[in-house]
Amino acid sequence: MNNSGIQRFNTGNPIRLDEPLTSSSGAHFEAVAQIQSVQSPFQLIEVFATPALGMLMRLDGCNMLSERDEFFYHENVIHPAAIAHANPTKALIIGGGDGGSAEELLKHPSIKSVILCELDQAVIAVAKEHFQSVHHDVFSDPRLSVHIANGHKYVQRCGTDDGAELFDLIYLDLTDPTGDAEALYTEAFYADCKRILQTGGALTLHIGSPFSHAPRLKKSIENLRRVFKIVTPYFVHIPAYGCVWGFAVASDSLDIANISAAEVNSRITQRNIQHRQFYNGEMHRAMQALPEYVRVLIQGSSD
Repeated sequence: MNNSGIQRFNTGNPIRLDEPLTSSSGAHFEAVAQIQSVQSPFQLIEVFATPALGMLMRLDGCNMLSERDEFFYHENVIHPAAIAHANPTKALIIGGGDGGSAEELLKHPSIKSVILCELDQAVIAVAKEHFQSVHHDVFSDPRLSVHIANGHKYVQRCGTDDGAELFDLIYLDLTDPTGDAEALYTEAFYADCKRILQTGGALTLHIGSPFSHAPRLKKSIENLRRVFKIVTPYFVHIPAYGCVWGFAVASDSLDIANISAAEVNSRITQRNIQHRQFYNGEMHRAMQALPEYVRVLIQGSSD
């Protein structure tokens, strides 16, 4: 493989792509061609053309982003907290180098500034080349400021000087909690995030599959509840991940459960948030409904 520039690898036969959920289970997709392979200093970035998902980005052998299903993730990681906040103006995204989360967030007209802190410049470069249908040239938006930096260190430094930099919304749009990313799923890091939240602000992150990653999800909720007064989990099926996936919004005062479907739809209309394929008031409420096995999983850390 040529690791510089764009190369098309077409074997003439379907390429099987396995998406692992555990050591003994997962999902698979077929690709018709590998479009690009880049070994960055941090990870292997691959792009495949697939019949089911369109263009697909994989990091270290795991699905991260696809053209056809990205809205399941990006709309639902961003809008629940942003809609529940009456007037968000400044936000921080840790990770999210594909631009999909920033693009959704900047649909809210009150947002004046978004800082995107991405570890790997190569992810942004690949996204710009192949995933314009996801980010819609958000990197050219003057409200978006991109920092190539370690997210853990960035948050630790942020606001330590006079004139602390505070955010209405913080989003952790990360890879799974392995390797260096594990430090961004800890109670200590959540406390660092809370320190740079404005009064009334909220932290949003993904917490994995309640079925396949039960211990991880339980631990995430417990850690969040040690730091924040209000932690609201919600769940969405993500086709590219092959499972139901969990998210959580954490805050000391903002509660996404306290906004009705009618009010969500009213704010969507008032803010003129268009080009949605999933999120609306009814889904805002429905995503928070917990099946009994999830209630049992997280009840030990409930209030």
